[in-house]
Amino acid sequence: MMPLALRRAVFLDRDGVLNRPIVRDRRPFPPASPEQLKVVPLAVEACDALRAAGFFLVVVTNQPDVARGKMTIAAVDLINARLRSKVVVDDLRVCFHDDEDQCLCRKPKPGMLLQAARDNGLNLSASYLVGDRWRDIEAGRNAGCRTILIDFGWNDRPCTPDVRTGSLVGAVEWILGRPLRAA
Repeated sequence: MMPLALRRAVFLDRDGVLNRPIVRDRRPFPPASPEQLKVVPLAVEACDALRAAGFFLVVVTNQPDVARGKMTIAAVDLINARLRSKVVVDDLRVCFHDDEDQCLCRKPKPGMLLQAARDNGLNLSASYLVGDRWRDIEAGRNAGCRTILIDFGWNDRPCTPDVRTGSLVGAVEWILGRPLRAA
């Protein structure tokens, strides 16, 4: 087994990476309830392949609708529990703040990744972040990870990931350096 201090991780954004976002005007939004949560095709197999290759999986998600009064922490927790009942991950971190809060955990700041690394003995320079928005990519870069953008062409700020792909499967294949096969 790899020493704890050398553990590699894959940080995964939630909405748009592991589950389908609700899309309005070419912009992604989180599901409003557990019933709206739809896991992306092959997400289970993709995460299983990463874990089998020795990666520690951490979901890192901004959920500012809590700070905006549009959703409760309890509702986000239910959605996250539903996701975790379908996809096996090792850790899940949530930022409930909005930009005005100036917190260190809201992506593009790297706080969630840095804290997860401290708590779990993760080597950020040997780790990856997979996201679908500029905030994800910048958080990964700010933490020292390699970054992969799942590019849906959102009406979003430009960013410069290490790699662009069209799906979580494409991201995992790039990380593993081989095709992903369904179980």
